[in-house]
Amino acid sequence: MTIGWQHLYLFTFLTGLILSLGFTPVFIKLAVVTDLMDRPRGEAHKGHGIATPLLGGASMLSAWLLTIVGGMLLIKFFNPAKVSPQLAENLSGIKLVSGRLLFICLGAVMATVLGLVDDKFGMPAKFKFAGQFIVAATAVIFGGIHISVFFTNPIIVCSISIFWFMLLMNAINFFDNMDGLAVGTVTIAMGLFTAVAVINQQYFIAALGAVSCGVGFGFWFYNRTPASIFMGDSGSHLLGYLAAALSSSVTYFSQTDSVTRLPVLVPVFILAVPLFDTLAVVVIRIRKGKPVYIGDHNHISHRFVKMGMTRRRAVQMVHLLALIIGLSVLPILWGTLKVAIICTVQALLLLLLVSMLQYAVAHGGSCNNSSPRD
Repeated sequence: MTIGWQHLYLFTFLTGLILSLGFTPVFIKLAVVTDLMDRPRGEAHKGHGIATPLLGGASMLSAWLLTIVGGMLLIKFFNPAKVSPQLAENLSGIKLVSGRLLFICLGAVMATVLGLVDDKFGMPAKFKFAGQFIVAATAVIFGGIHISVFFTNPIIVCSISIFWFMLLMNAINFFDNMDGLAVGTVTIAMGLFTAVAVINQQYFIAALGAVSCGVGFGFWFYNRTPASIFMGDSGSHLLGYLAAALSSSVTYFSQTDSVTRLPVLVPVFILAVPLFDTLAVVVIRIRKGKPVYIGDHNHISHRFVKMGMTRRRAVQMVHLLALIIGLSVLPILWGTLKVAIICTVQALLLLLLVSMLQYAVAHGGSCNNSSPRD
């Protein structure tokens, strides 16, 4: 059998999945031994019943890094006669991206360590933001991950790129408020980014997305309700970092294929649910005179619970929203102007529906029948 890119995507996805499934129980035990636990009532907005391990980020990072390192080593032993010409031609250029990949991996490690320090000791917000800036700058300046959005000025490009990384690290951190919610949503996004990269024939980016998707999916089995491990700030920082890196690396606009500039909105819509939820929660906290970094029960998942759903069903509802919005904008990449407009309007209407729901529940009283953590 001739090995092609589709086999490589499947291999990296399954390897990330299997390693994540295998590593997570180990890190659960390690968290207990090191006493890195999320204890009940440690913060007012948390209500889980028992102390829960907090090394989910380290578990996912280990599986992600080992898959990448293993894949790089296996590439050296590929028999050119056993792979497709297309695969063999592109693998020969792996050295051209290995330097950038090294700094992307370094940024992932730094993001996870930053979150671990916060999980263990609790960092002041200003120090956490400073650490996030360093992580983002590493990926942007040394990893070569840039978001141009039609700008050419290097200062503007770097500023937008760093802001995107910091935004997503904080957005996923805010969004991690119920078991399985954040990791499931990011895993869906990773799958969609992988699909876009495959469509655009961005082979290495697609492989990186497949690894990230597999690792997230494997961890979800332990983080879903009832969670046996939390990913903590280390996990939310890692997933936010990976989402930013992958979404920034995929090409959406092509002068030859794109009929409008609307494809640049695709990553925003794929990550629309956590981004929109973060915006809504920040606005609510500011209006109430509360610090934006103090957790509460104003997230969209909490409001689904107030409507009568179980926490498990609320998480499923959010995942369904993320999948629907993400899939609805993919045709923008190749469709006509009319298709692009219809897809964009449809995605915006779905967000409007969520907005109306948030507004209605926010004015209907406080969450009195839920006890999820933030």
